[in-house]
Amino acid sequence: MPLSLRRGVVTTVAERTDGLVRLEVDGVACIAYPRLTGPVEEGDDVLVNEQARALELGSGGFDVLYANLTRGLGLGAEAGAHVMALPYTPLQVALRHGEEDGAFAESLDGLPVVCCSLHSQVAPVCAGLAGARVAYVQTGGGALPVSLSDSVRALKDASLIDVAVAVAPCLDGDVECVTVAAALAWAAAADYEAIVASVGPGIVGTGTALGHGALAAAEVANSASALGGRPVVVPRVSFGDERERHRGLSHHTRAALGLILGDLAVPWPAGLDAPDVDVVEVDVSAWKESCAGLPLSHMGRGPDDDPWFFAAAYAAGRLVRRGQ
Repeated sequence: MPLSLRRGVVTTVAERTDGLVRLEVDGVACIAYPRLTGPVEEGDDVLVNEQARALELGSGGFDVLYANLTRGLGLGAEAGAHVMALPYTPLQVALRHGEEDGAFAESLDGLPVVCCSLHSQVAPVCAGLAGARVAYVQTGGGALPVSLSDSVRALKDASLIDVAVAVAPCLDGDVECVTVAAALAWAAAADYEAIVASVGPGIVGTGTALGHGALAAAEVANSASALGGRPVVVPRVSFGDERERHRGLSHHTRAALGLILGDLAVPWPAGLDAPDVDVVEVDVSAWKESCAGLPLSHMGRGPDDDPWFFAAAYAAGRLVRRGQ
């Protein structure tokens, strides 16, 4: 399984955001993570990974900067870091982890943990949680760098997320943790009122019942239960998806529910016919107004194309806020 690397020159720097640069290399769209690969400027000699674009896979049609040969060689590790992210791969990097620095709660003591199976659920969930101090926890199963997420940046700007925690193999969060359990315990010790956990943008999928990133929701729910938390599983609900396995209550959600061992709550929009699983109905009549101005997009569909998808995610946030 060789890497597909090519050498090129940065021809355009289009946008710089916190932890992410959008650019072009020889006129081809590319993204860079400057905290990992160093700063990037026009004219830099770089290596990019073009495999996902060449295979028309999940990178969204762009390359990823692999190394900056002009100003990214010989970079020092983060001060005090000695635990490797992406260990023993060509991308390994030493990062300081939360397990090394802070106190951890022995119990979540009923802290609600909202378990998303898709990153596009995070914005409406957090809209439903408005007013609470929220820690976002990103798990494997989708994009690994937290800094890729425009939704997380927008939610921070709107004061709907206070901190973003990356759980290995994810990285480039405000806090790095090796395990889901550690991330939940860290957030509890820091007195956050709710945790929202999700895979990053995009989702790994093989077309099989157990081979998709949505099962990360089950891992989070089981860790939350074991630590005394209160898992709330966000149902993936769609009536705009042409694929039968995702219409109504998606097979992704059903697969995750089948692997969750403890008690949980599944919120459900009031007014929508309930599925054949136990759900808690939630009034979602204000979901559009509450989500106004937030990035709402799922598989190219917006709130007018697939409203129940976003309403169901909003229901999870409202369920937590009403204390159930």
